[in-house]
Amino acid sequence: MNRKWRKILWTSVFAVLVALAIPWFLWGDSRVVAGLPLWLWWHIGWMGAATVAFYAFTRSGWQLLAGVTRG
Repeated sequence: MNRKWRKILWTSVFAVLVALAIPWFLWGDSRVVAGLPLWLWWHIGWMGAATVAFYAFTRSGWQLLAGVTRG
């Protein structure tokens, strides 16, 4: 995958992570799972997804968007 497409891919991944970080569709939902509100489980899962995405980004995309050049 060339540099341009990798940059588009990582930008898209982060845009999705930001856009769905707040579960608007769960506001006012009173369901409880394992003693915690469903919206809290969404945040727990989403932080896990963000962690995996950032780990992958540091391994393959950091130099594209962070302006780091290899010496």
